[in-house]
Amino acid sequence: MTRPYLRWILFGIGMIHVSMLINYLLANWIMSLIYDTWFPDMGYPLGRQLLTAFLMTNLFGIGMMLIRLRFDPGRHQLNLFMNWIDAMRRMAKGDFNVTLDSDPRRIGQMGVLVRSFNEMANKLSEVEKMRQEFISNVSHEFQSPLTSIGGFARALRSDDLSPETRQHYLRIIELECARLSKLSDNLLKLTSLESKQHPFEPKPYRLDRQLRRAILSCEPQWQSKKQEIDVELPDTTIVADEDLLNQVWFNLLHNAIKFTPEGGAVRIALEERDGCIRVEVADTGIGVSEEDLPHLFERFFKADKARSSAAGGSGLGLSIVKKIVEMHGGEVTARSRPGEGTNFLVTLPRETPGGDSSQPANR
Repeated sequence: MTRPYLRWILFGIGMIHVSMLINYLLANWIMSLIYDTWFPDMGYPLGRQLLTAFLMTNLFGIGMMLIRLRFDPGRHQLNLFMNWIDAMRRMAKGDFNVTLDSDPRRIGQMGVLVRSFNEMANKLSEVEKMRQEFISNVSHEFQSPLTSIGGFARALRSDDLSPETRQHYLRIIELECARLSKLSDNLLKLTSLESKQHPFEPKPYRLDRQLRRAILSCEPQWQSKKQEIDVELPDTTIVADEDLLNQVWFNLLHNAIKFTPEGGAVRIALEERDGCIRVEVADTGIGVSEEDLPHLFERFFKADKARSSAAGGSGLGLSIVKKIVEMHGGEVTARSRPGEGTNFLVTLPRETPGGDSSQPANR
């Protein structure tokens, strides 16, 4: 027998003897009180000693029963089940701020279930908070252009407007409508991606050619701002969903061009390293603060809210980028400093799981 177990056994035996001694002293005091009150002349006969021993035994038994009732796991488990039922009723009504007592001394063998239930309730509470925040953000994003459209539509009723002012108001309404349409499309896109119902068809194709086409499609934007485009795109074949990744490159390039001032530079580099394909999109734009950087890929997050709103941003582009990259088993990260630009790095596996690599990469 190991020393710790022997120590606990000796401690238990000692506690029993101490308890019996305390109960004997208590029983002897009670019997002395009885005899001194009603039988003062009887002294200490054998019957008194037997009654004292009998009372001591009963006191000891009552004490053990009280201790058992106090620490009985069955009673605690009954309370646990009652609290569990109440918690599930609250969760059924939408209240996820529930927690069950996870003290191992009280829940016994139910510990794994209780901890799993608390973890589930915590996750559901986080999802509910995200849902409420999502609804609030969507309402806010729709409310702003709708308010603008309504205001300018009312202004157009005036007969005193000049043709130039009327055309200006109409252009603003048209831009706000386009902003609403883009926001709606992005919401539908993100919802489709997150529901795992979106078509996903990885096939081999030339990634360098896709990136060149994306850069050329953005030419009017970077030409108008006289930006320098630095390209480093060696021949690279990847097995991925071309349509989805096209959305990634468009969003990253659009952001880089939009937040880089006139005369700045945007760099797009492609390389293969450690069995992965890395695409870097870097700019010399306004950058992102250190406290905003961890939230950059969250839905509706805007590091520069005033500038994003003016440029028609919805805060969904980078969320879509992150989701598409994760669908391919890759990772997207960002590094930035205010005033020094932002660097996005997309790392993708050379072949997406489930892709068909037997087809030729001739695109």
